[in-house]
Amino acid sequence: MGSHGQSGGQVDRTELLAAYDAQLRTTSEMIGATGVAGLGPLWMGTFPGGRGFVSYRDLDGADPRGIHSLVVGALDHFRETSGVTEVEWKTRSHDSADGLREALLEEGFDEGDPESVMVGEAASLVVDVDLPEGVSLRRVTTGPDIRAAADVLEVVFGDDSWAGMVPELGARITGGDPDVELWVAEIGDDIIGSGRLECIPDTQFAGIWGGGMLPGWRGRGIYRALTAQRARSALARGRRWIHSDSTPMSRPILERSGMVRVTGTTPWTWLSPAAAGRQSSSKT
Repeated sequence: MGSHGQSGGQVDRTELLAAYDAQLRTTSEMIGATGVAGLGPLWMGTFPGGRGFVSYRDLDGADPRGIHSLVVGALDHFRETSGVTEVEWKTRSHDSADGLREALLEEGFDEGDPESVMVGEAASLVVDVDLPEGVSLRRVTTGPDIRAAADVLEVVFGDDSWAGMVPELGARITGGDPDVELWVAEIGDDIIGSGRLECIPDTQFAGIWGGGMLPGWRGRGIYRALTAQRARSALARGRRWIHSDSTPMSRPILERSGMVRVTGTTPWTWLSPAAAGRQSSSKT
């Protein structure tokens, strides 16, 4: 894919959302899956670590009864898939999906925190940032560094789900996957923040994911520097657009760099009885 320069004017939000829907749903969300199955408009991917994921471009105008049937069918698929203990159904706020929230609740999914889908020019994110004294950025490629970065993100986001990503991410990075990079901010031998870059094959997009800083290091430009570094890599790999599912903490930083909120997204998670039991035990 050839490189793309920065556009000369403001890109319309509608154009950005159309590009997001066309290039970043279904097939693109199955990258790294060990198995993919279909059910009507649904794409159902099984990922390492016992994770299932449901994607779709749209729901083909299904009514509430039809949507409920799709939710039940997807769960049945994953219950019958050996080793799956957790399923994520990712909703988007601009979709026409009357009855989806009610169906997910009825079938035992838990609603996660809503995030903003941000899209913008990679070139607009490439800025020079003066880092605090002693802080440096480094691309990591080894298992111990990947594990250490995940440990930091567990503290940043207050949950232990990052550990489940280590086997898949580690295999991709140590195996030389050209489409994924993991960057960290560190001082001395201590990692204080992390973020990864995912270049989406056969699209103009790269995603920036899992970006976060330890509380004591926020507000000092380090997250912005991590974002800029990942944007440089995206441009070098011929990507024009950057996208990110952003928390309220990171959204303002990306907006100041010219990224636009094109829609909202909320993860809904179902846990198998065994996984739910383990989670309950860990909280007592």
